[in-house]
Amino acid sequence: MEEARAVLARLERIEALEREGAGVAPLLAELRELVREATEWAERERDPRARAAAVALAAAGPEDDSFVLTPPSRSTATLARP
Repeated sequence: MEEARAVLARLERIEALEREGAGVAPLLAELRELVREATEWAERERDPRARAAAVALAAAGPEDDSFVLTPPSRSTATLARP
């Protein structure tokens, strides 16, 4: 449950940075932490889909922008190719 709260709080910080017109560096730092926190959450939950998404994000690396994280609701997020 704590991991879910951390991920939701991180998403709120990212949204606030976007609203404030923050630069790329702060947004990327928050996104990297989001991936780390989401990975921890997936590992604890042992959900195969969540683990696969976390592995794909981690493997994508900083230059790969082919994945988009889209939060369909406040409690879940999905990973999709645009």
